[in-house]
Amino acid sequence: MAKFIADIDVMPMKALLDPQGKAVSASMKNLGLPEIDNVRIGKHICLEIEAPTKELATIKLDEACKKLLCNQIMEFYEFKLTLVD
Repeated sequence: MAKFIADIDVMPMKALLDPQGKAVSASMKNLGLPEIDNVRIGKHICLEIEAPTKELATIKLDEACKKLLCNQIMEFYEFKLTLVD
């Protein structure tokens, strides 16, 4: 069995309103940083997964994202798997 580290980014879909991002964008202007705009706020998840191959780890990680870590109605996800030495 190999051990992998997964880095997962979950973000709101671009077509949906992001109230947190809007609030931060407005605050940037109040802080004297008007050049920062269109902030989107999501979450970053790190986990370890054991699997015989990277392909099987990818399948299991994709399943975890779809079933638990991401609300696919409102969010999308991307991940990167790294083999632990």
